Amino acid sequence: MIPLFSIKGIFNSETLGGRILIIIIITVSAHILVIIIKRLSRLIFKSMAGKSVAKVMSLVSLLTSILVFVIYFFALGYILKNLGISLTAYVASASVIGLAVGFGSQGMVQDVVTGFTLIVSNLIDIGEMVEINGQNGIVQSIGMRFVVIRNAMDAEIFFPNRNITIVINYPKGYISCIVDIKIPANPDVRPSFDTLVSTSVKAVYERYPNIFRASPSGEKVIKTSDGKEYKRMIFKIWPGRGAPLETTFKQELFQGIKTLDPGYGDWMISVNYEIDKVRKKPN
Repeated sequence: MIPLFSIKGIFNSETLGGRILIIIIITVSAHILVIIIKRLSRLIFKSMAGKSVAKVMSLVSLLTSILVFVIYFFALGYILKNLGISLTAYVASASVIGLAVGFGSQGMVQDVVTGFTLIVSNLIDIGEMVEINGQNGIVQSIGMRFVVIRNAMDAEIFFPNRNITIVINYPKGYISCIVDIKIPANPDVRPSFDTLVSTSVKAVYERYPNIFRASPSGEKVIKTSDGKEYKRMIFKIWPGRGAPLETTFKQELFQGIKTLDPGYGDWMISVNYEIDKVRKKPN
C-alpha cells in the first residue's frame, strides 16, 4: 500500500511533478468533457431528425460551440495558474474586451453576436438550403465563430460569422427548373413523343444525379390561350446546377423530337427557373 503522505506528495502543486500531473489531469478532463458534450449534441441532432425543430438544433449547435470554448478557456487558465501565472491576470487579459482587441476589430464578439442574430432572425437554420456570399449548400452547423454549409460536391464551406453579408434562403430546399416542351401538332406522333420525353427525363436523372435534390415531377399538359399545348416537366435541382438541362438534355430531346416532327424548332423547348414560394420573412 502507498503511504498517504506519498499520495499527497504526488498531487502536491508545490513540486514540479505535482504540477505536471495536475496539468495533465486538467487537460485530459477538459478534453473528455468536450467529447461528451459533442456526443450529446450529436445525439440530440439524431433524435430530432425529421422533425420541425431546425431552430432548436441551430441553437444547440451554437451553444455547444460556446460551451466548448468556455471549457478550454478555463482549463487553460488553471493550467497557467499551476505554472505560476496569476489566474486573475489571465482572466483580466483574456476578458471580452481583451479578446476583441486581440482578434482585431472586435472580431470574436462580432462572430458571436452575428451567430445569435442569424438564428433568432430566422435567416438560416440547420438543414436548410441557403446561399451565403454566393456559395450554395445545406447548413451543417452554426457555431460561435463559423457557419458551415455542405455544397453539391459534398465539400464543407466555413464562413466566419462576421463576414456573412448576403443570405438567400431556399424554403423548399431546391430550385425548380421548369422545362416546357411543345407538343407536336400531328396527333399520330403523340404516343412516340410521350415515350421519348419520359425516357429522356429518366435518362438525364440517371446521368446527372448530383444536380438533383429530388426526383423529377410534372408531365402535365399546359394549354395556352393561343391554342398551343406544352408538356411541363419540373426538375428539383441545386441552385446554379442547371447547365446539363439547358444544354445536353434540351439538345438531345430536341434532336429526338425532330426525328418525329421534322418541322420542330429549337425554340419549342424552354428552360426556366423558379423558387416554389417566396422566402420566409424574419420575425
